[in-house]
Amino acid sequence: MTRHHMASLLASTAILTTPAFAQELAFDLDPIIVEASSLTPVEQVRTGTNVEVLAGEDAGANDTRVVDRLARLPGVNVTSNGGLGGLGTIQVRGLPSRYVGVRINGIDVSDPSGTQNQFDFGGLTASGVDRVEVLKGSQSAIFGSEAIAGVVNITTFQPTELGFSGQVQAEAGSFDTYSGTLNLGYRTDRGFVALSYGRIETQGISSQSFNTEDDGFEQSTLHMSGEYAITDTFTVGGALLYRDGESEFDRSPFTLDTTGELFSEERGARVFATFEIAAITHTLSYSFFDIDRKDPGGVTTRFQGERQSISYLGSAELGAATTLNFGIDHTDEEIDNGAVTGSEDNTSITTELLFSPSDQVDLSAALRHDDNSGFGGQTSGRLTAVYRPQQDIAVRASVGTGYRAPSLFERFSAFGDPALQPEDSISYELGVEKTYGDRGFVKATVFYTDVDDLIDFDPGAVICGSGFGCFNQVPGTTTSKGIELSGEYMMADRFSVYGAYTYTDAETDGVRLTRTPKHDAVIGVSGAFTDRFSGYLDVRHVADVVPSAFAPAGNKVGDYTLVGAGLSYDVTDAAEIYVRMENLLDEDYETAGGFNQPGRALYGGLRVDF
Repeated sequence: MTRHHMASLLASTAILTTPAFAQELAFDLDPIIVEASSLTPVEQVRTGTNVEVLAGEDAGANDTRVVDRLARLPGVNVTSNGGLGGLGTIQVRGLPSRYVGVRINGIDVSDPSGTQNQFDFGGLTASGVDRVEVLKGSQSAIFGSEAIAGVVNITTFQPTELGFSGQVQAEAGSFDTYSGTLNLGYRTDRGFVALSYGRIETQGISSQSFNTEDDGFEQSTLHMSGEYAITDTFTVGGALLYRDGESEFDRSPFTLDTTGELFSEERGARVFATFEIAAITHTLSYSFFDIDRKDPGGVTTRFQGERQSISYLGSAELGAATTLNFGIDHTDEEIDNGAVTGSEDNTSITTELLFSPSDQVDLSAALRHDDNSGFGGQTSGRLTAVYRPQQDIAVRASVGTGYRAPSLFERFSAFGDPALQPEDSISYELGVEKTYGDRGFVKATVFYTDVDDLIDFDPGAVICGSGFGCFNQVPGTTTSKGIELSGEYMMADRFSVYGAYTYTDAETDGVRLTRTPKHDAVIGVSGAFTDRFSGYLDVRHVADVVPSAFAPAGNKVGDYTLVGAGLSYDVTDAAEIYVRMENLLDEDYETAGGFNQPGRALYGGLRVDF
C-alpha cells in the first residue's frame, strides 16, 4: 500500500514497448485508458491531447482537499477564499475556473446558479475519489461550453477484484478536523456495484484576514455507481451523487460581520444503456444535476440551479485503423435565485474521426455544432496528432476552438443582458515525451490560447437598467501562453524523484491576469525505506503573482513556498497507518487577497482494505 507516483508512468511505458521488450519487464502493466480526451475511451499513449492522470492514493489521499493535489500538476494553479470549505477555484494554464468544465462520473457538476457556471473545489475532499483526469486546452468540440481552458474528469471508487471488496479510512488532525470514508463494492464477470460514503468536520481557520474567528465546515458525501452486462451486447449502468455541506464565513471586512453560514446541497444522477446493432455501438444516457445553496442572512437567501441532459452516442469501427464517433445531446438549464430566474436549452451534434495510418501515428478530428435557445449557433472543432518515431518517444500536437456561453445570471439578473454572445477561443499545443523503460519520463509542452468576445462587468453599460452597470461584451483579447515541464525517475528500485515547472504569461491586452503565477515549480521524492515503511517529501514554489484589484491593502498575495511530507507504515498487507504534514514551514501566504490560508497542519489516519 505504499505511495506510487510511478504507476501511471509505468503503464504508459508498457504501451510504448514492443511485445518482445514488454516480456522482459519484471511485471505486466495494463495500458492507461483515458475517458476525457475523446468521445469514447482511448489509450493515453494514442491521444494527441495533453492529459494528466491521477489514480488511487495519488488522486488526493495525501491532501485534505483534492485541489491541493491538482495544484502540483503542471499547468494547474489554485486560489481559495480560506481553508477547507471556502470557495476554491482552479486555473488551467492561467485561465480561471469559468473556463474549466468538471464532470463526476459523467455528470456535469458546474453550478448553473452562480454568476458564472463553474465548480467550487473548496469542499471536494478525497472521499470516494479514485481517479482524476485533467485535459488541457480548448475542448468544446467534445464537451461544449466552459471547456476553453480544459476539463477535469473525476471517477469515484470502483471495485477492481471479483467478489466483495472495500476500504475504510479514518483520519484526525489540525484545526479539530475529523474525517472518515467507507468504500464498498462487488464485482462479477458481468459488472459491478459500488458505494462511497464520506464525512468530514473541522473547526477550520479564520477565512478572512481581518479577524481571528474560526470558520468551520462539515460535509457528507455519497456516491453510488454500477453497471451490468445483461447480454454480451447490452449493458446498463448509472451513477448517483449527493453532497450536503454547511460552511461558516465572514460576510464583510467593513461591517466586521463574522456570522455568515452557507448551506449547500447537491444531487446528481446519470443512467445509460449501451447496445450493439449493425456493427455500431449505441449509448443512450440521461443525466441530472441540482444544486440548492441557502444563505439565510444574505441579500439573496437562496440559489437554485438545475441541469438535465439526454444524449445519444454512436461508435463504429470502419476498419482496423479507423473509428467514427457521432452523437447528439439536448440540455436544459434553469436558475431560480429569487429575483433572478431564467432558463435555456441547447442541442448539439458532434462527430469525431479517429484514424491510425500506421503503428507510429494516431490522428483525430472532431467537429461540434451547438444550437442554443439564447444565442443561436456555435461551431467548435479540434485536430490532434501523436507521432511515435521510436518506442520511447512521443510527439503530440493539437489545435482546438472553444467557447463559453453566457451564464443564466449574466443574462437574466438585474445586471444581465439577454443578448450576450459566447466568448470564443482557439488554443494550440505542441509537446514531446521521452520515457526511460520502466523507470521514468520527461515531458515538455508549449501552449498558446486566445479568448475573444470577453464577457465582464462593465460599470458604464446601461442596457440592463440597473444604474450601476451591466454584464457586457467588453473589448480586448485574453492570451495565455507558456511552457510546461515535468518528469519522474525511479532510483535504486525504491525511490522516485519527480518535478514539474510551468511558466505562464497570461494577460488581457497587455494587462496581467490576476492571481496567476508566472512561475510555478514543484520537486519531490517518494519511495519505500523498507518493505513496509514509506514516505514522501515535496516542495512547491510559486512566484510573480498579481493580486486582484479588490485585494485589500497589505494583502499577502505573492511568492510563497509550501513543503509537504508524509510517512506510512503497512501494519499488515491490508492495513496502513500514516501521518502527513501540510505547510511544514508554516508559510504565511494568501492566494486571494484578504483570505487566509492554513498554516502548518498535522494529520494522521488509518486505511484498511478488505
